[in-house]
Amino acid sequence: MNMMIPETMKGVLLTGHGGPEVLQYRDDISVPLPSANEVLIRVHAAGVNNTDINTRIAWYSKNDGGDTDASWSGNALVFPRIQGADVCGVIVAVGDNVSAARIGERVLIEPCIREANGEALESPWYNGSECDGGFAQYTVIAAKHAYAVNSALSDIELASFPCSYSTAENMLTRANVTAQDRVLISGASGGVGSAAIQLAKARGAQVIAITSLSKNQQLLDLGADQVISRDDLVDTLGENSIDVVIDLVAGPQWPQFLQVLTPGGRYAVSGAIGGAIVELDIRTLYLKDLSFFGCTVLEPNVFQNLVHCIEQGKINPIVAQTFPLKAIAQAQDVFLKKKHVGKIVLTIPD
Repeated sequence: MNMMIPETMKGVLLTGHGGPEVLQYRDDISVPLPSANEVLIRVHAAGVNNTDINTRIAWYSKNDGGDTDASWSGNALVFPRIQGADVCGVIVAVGDNVSAARIGERVLIEPCIREANGEALESPWYNGSECDGGFAQYTVIAAKHAYAVNSALSDIELASFPCSYSTAENMLTRANVTAQDRVLISGASGGVGSAAIQLAKARGAQVIAITSLSKNQQLLDLGADQVISRDDLVDTLGENSIDVVIDLVAGPQWPQFLQVLTPGGRYAVSGAIGGAIVELDIRTLYLKDLSFFGCTVLEPNVFQNLVHCIEQGKINPIVAQTFPLKAIAQAQDVFLKKKHVGKIVLTIPD
């Protein structure tokens, strides 16, 4: 039996590419209905991510027009769109082929979508990009992407995990980080970076975090063994001193990452907030036998492993600030200033 579901809901519609003005808060959005193999989730909290902002401003587009390939998958975005990848909520209705016993489950949504409309996707989607996400009171998702979570943490705390922590765990998985590794993390005070610190330490690795001086103690408290600035990595760390680089920044100083990597070292990237175009000396790549990992699509079992870590208390939520959904523009402005450590989370109205 499904719970009582209203016909309309409150939410934020992305109406086009642009600034905060293209985000429209509405109270008359139709509530979606779950089709076969889907669940309807009453959203309680949703995190703010770089990806949501990058999608809004068409940052992913490699064309001058910015509208033909600006979605996460490289296609044109369909408007209006409800964004929001980080979702914590409760299942309130199920479609055919989904057990009614799932109604009432508190869940996290896996942001990397491999099934939609009852079919496996040839190319994965991102929740809130190719399909509607969690910046609204209700959202529909394939049942396989709604993971039950048993935790004493609040909805706000749980909403800080899905995107950032699964991205971080995926990077560590792809780079095969072990207890024997010395790991360098860029952008370490952000959502993914702070997650990577905790998850790398959970694997037993030695962690060196890059951040501004004002955030040093917060990252040491998270478990980082050393916190440094990015002024000159080679002078600070020495050449051939790092086994794995977890990079979320890129930018003009990017060649230093390759200098500090040991021969046979691994470089994993899932962001470029410092600049997407970098200079690569191919000789460094092949003479040092380096391995590069571009990390977007989650490896199998990554999200389930993350849920297990949450339930076992191996990682802790880091919520920097919360805003009501209606204040999404303000929340994203604070997010872009990068003065916080951890996640900014939106609360969804009753």
